[in-house]
Amino acid sequence: MPRTFKDLTPTKAFNPRTFFHEMVWKALLTPRIGQHKRPEFPKLTHGQVALTWIGHASFLVQFTNLNVLIDPNFANWLFLLKRIKRSGLKIDHLPPIDLVLLTHAHFDHFHKPTLRRLPHPKIGVMPWGVGDLAHDLGFERIIELDWWESFSHGDWKVTLTPCKHWGARVLRDQHRGYGGFILEHQGRRIYHAGDSAYFEGFKQIGERCPPEIALLPIGAYHPESFRNVHMGPDEAVKVFRDLRAKWLVPMHYGTFKLSFEAMDEPPRWLREIAHRDGITHHLKILEEGTPEVF
Repeated sequence: MPRTFKDLTPTKAFNPRTFFHEMVWKALLTPRIGQHKRPEFPKLTHGQVALTWIGHASFLVQFTNLNVLIDPNFANWLFLLKRIKRSGLKIDHLPPIDLVLLTHAHFDHFHKPTLRRLPHPKIGVMPWGVGDLAHDLGFERIIELDWWESFSHGDWKVTLTPCKHWGARVLRDQHRGYGGFILEHQGRRIYHAGDSAYFEGFKQIGERCPPEIALLPIGAYHPESFRNVHMGPDEAVKVFRDLRAKWLVPMHYGTFKLSFEAMDEPPRWLREIAHRDGITHHLKILEEGTPEVF
């Protein structure tokens, strides 16, 4: 359990009264929207990848012989925080999971009740100092990585990349790592940024291992102090260019009320920027629960 409100917030920019009004009270008055749908998973050929956005930062990534979950979270509540939009599918709809990637220990990304209910996950990969949280969650094997360290199994590889965030799960819990992941399989390279503010390290990722598909957060950026640990759509487009990616897939918006901007503001602003900059054909805004083949 978190010990203070600040454990559930990205900065020390506001007090408990403001937290309760903006994140809890407003969310309580907002009807939950969205519907679970049983996804029709496509039949893939070698080299194809299907992405299914579950909601928030949660994705199912599928190849012909590999099913990967990233930061799975099916919760309707995170303590006092209400989920405003339902997950796109139910846990029961998931295929058997070969690999789970966990970017950091924050409650909205490392959700223990979800992880306990997964269908027999085989391998969990996470940053340094996080593995002890996963030992009783049903994984056959737990791997901890440092930045730029990789783990390979069979013909897939995953690399933990730097980001600008923080990894503490509770107050003074400062020993846990955080980062993003590069997943490589069947000639494809997919990047999940986890949580991050903009920093020059994205250029290094683009130089060392430019991804084809970039899953980038675009929400929780207002007030301005939140940009110390999160990015908005304007910075996500900058990251997309730094990474030299082909596709920008936005995430981390529209699910939980984690900041002061309107829930529908991030994708609207992102579309506006993409149109202005002439990259609309590189933007893929996914619908929760609907697989998209790349």
